[in-house]
Amino acid sequence: MKTIRASISGFGAVGQGVVEVLLKKEKHLKNLGLDIRVVSISDSKGSEINTEGIDLSSALTRKREKGTVALDNTSSLEIIKSIDHDLVIETTSTDIETGGIGLQNMMSAFDNGRDVVTSNKGPIALKYNELIEASRKSGSKFRFEATVGGAMPIINLIKNVLAGNDVISVEGILNGTCNYILTRMMEENAPYEQMLAESQELGIAETDPSYDVDGIDSACKLVILANTVFGLCFTYRDVDVTGISKITPESLILAQNNGYVIKLIGEVKEDLIRVAPRLVPEDSPLAVGGTLNVASIQTDLSGTVTVTGRGAGSIETASAILSDIISIYKN
Repeated sequence: MKTIRASISGFGAVGQGVVEVLLKKEKHLKNLGLDIRVVSISDSKGSEINTEGIDLSSALTRKREKGTVALDNTSSLEIIKSIDHDLVIETTSTDIETGGIGLQNMMSAFDNGRDVVTSNKGPIALKYNELIEASRKSGSKFRFEATVGGAMPIINLIKNVLAGNDVISVEGILNGTCNYILTRMMEENAPYEQMLAESQELGIAETDPSYDVDGIDSACKLVILANTVFGLCFTYRDVDVTGISKITPESLILAQNNGYVIKLIGEVKEDLIRVAPRLVPEDSPLAVGGTLNVASIQTDLSGTVTVTGRGAGSIETASAILSDIISIYKN
């Protein structure tokens, strides 16, 4: 049995989802020969530390009852530097301007020879090459499947299943909030503002929805794909981005009358990276509804491979994190 000592940095929806998944899959992991022992959990108010392994159920209950997991004010950065462990599970919130504490956590993890699995898009969209170089220098493993498609595998699909193929392009719907709003606008013949309010009431959209509806989230994911798949050096600021706030019910109906739907499509190939609303044929694999995501990968050997799934949600994102952890340690 291989024991992996892990810290969790960030204990919001995704961090809590990771703990739920670790509890649910404990027996499965042990069948794979893996004992994941969480030695610290940090949120914005502090941390719980137990070098023998935290009681995950108690930590989850305390977070939900008290709003924090903290038993002291030690920061995640201090833990990464000072507590002996193998793996940093980085699930802090995305900061697209500076990379935020997530970037500091990742760089510190590599400086201290720790592996990193993350769902945090900001640092990778801003400093991909620096992070890759730091992980290589330290000999640390670095996985970030959860940053692009949530439960929908894209990076691992391309890197592993489609290994040997040259990827010509990747395009698809990479934000479930935008897809939900556009789907509902068409179904109800309703204006953008009304369906945005509905998505906020349902918890699909944030109180400040700009990160999603202005195309920023999709752009970050495209940058990660561009750099990972095509070996490019893009940052978020290189993406040509148009959001969905100007789309009207009339344009959706006109498209439908002509056999199309309007979707927010991200597209990347060697000479192009953009996010914009596009007309998509109703019978296209990209014409998925609701909160679903979809990616269509064009290759030289396998043709076009399309994958669909939930791109958001705490458990769904945590499933991608778990997959990355297993891929690092199972052998």
